[in-house]
Amino acid sequence: MSAGRSPTIAVSTWSLHRTVGLTWWDKPGEPATEKEAYGKGSVKVLDLPAAVKKHGIPNLQLGHFHVPKRDKAWLREFRAAAKDAGVTITSLLVDDGDPSNAATHKRDVAWINQWVDLAAEVGAKTARVVAGKQKPSADTLALSVAGLKDIAAHGKSVGVRVITENWHDLLSSPKEVHHVLDAVGDDLGILVDFGNWKGAGKYADLASIMPRGEDTHAKCSFSAKLNEPDAMDRNDYGKCVLIAADAGYDGPYTLIYDGPDDDEWAGLAMEAQFIRDTLASASRKIA
Repeated sequence: MSAGRSPTIAVSTWSLHRTVGLTWWDKPGEPATEKEAYGKGSVKVLDLPAAVKKHGIPNLQLGHFHVPKRDKAWLREFRAAAKDAGVTITSLLVDDGDPSNAATHKRDVAWINQWVDLAAEVGAKTARVVAGKQKPSADTLALSVAGLKDIAAHGKSVGVRVITENWHDLLSSPKEVHHVLDAVGDDLGILVDFGNWKGAGKYADLASIMPRGEDTHAKCSFSAKLNEPDAMDRNDYGKCVLIAADAGYDGPYTLIYDGPDDDEWAGLAMEAQFIRDTLASASRKIA
């Protein structure tokens, strides 16, 4: 990020599960049904753009599990709601499908492509898709690459950039991430999630792929209620944010909150302020 420039803050609807309450988890071969996964909720999906803007966040990722209707009329209504609120839909998160599974490869690639079409209708800049859920091997990686090439080309044809994520078994280390990105080519990007990788090598692994990042899931771990001491893992979060800064990352910091406190807006506000303060401090040191 350029010195002196404020970071671009976004939020995923994943962070607002309790606020929305309802989910519509669509899967390949299993049409979505409405569930009160987190209760009845307090904000309708169509009102989310106005709600996030009210809380000072101008960018929104829409999870496919928060799309109650796949018809063009609803998608265009959501697109209009975002425009009216002055909110940019940075991505449609397609959280299912598995291009690396030989048994369902064709079905899942076709299903993901349908969601890429919906991303275009809703006005999303990108569609974040799953690279694969299988353990990495020559065969599963080849299937993933073939599927992602198809999906990325389809996205390009409808004006949506396709990105994937360091997520699930297939992309469990930098080696696989770099392999898939290199094999698919420039039509595929990567969203770097701060929290998907664990263990002693986490920070080195994130530093390896962060220079290729186009988006993030800036996820902080919370272990307690927000008003309790040390509820926020500042050490881990700070390291992740600085890894992004050191890599020259200039994309959105998309906030992910899933802590134990029900006040999602307060958790998101804490994350956003921490990112701003951390980057400002780093800029002052550089200067």
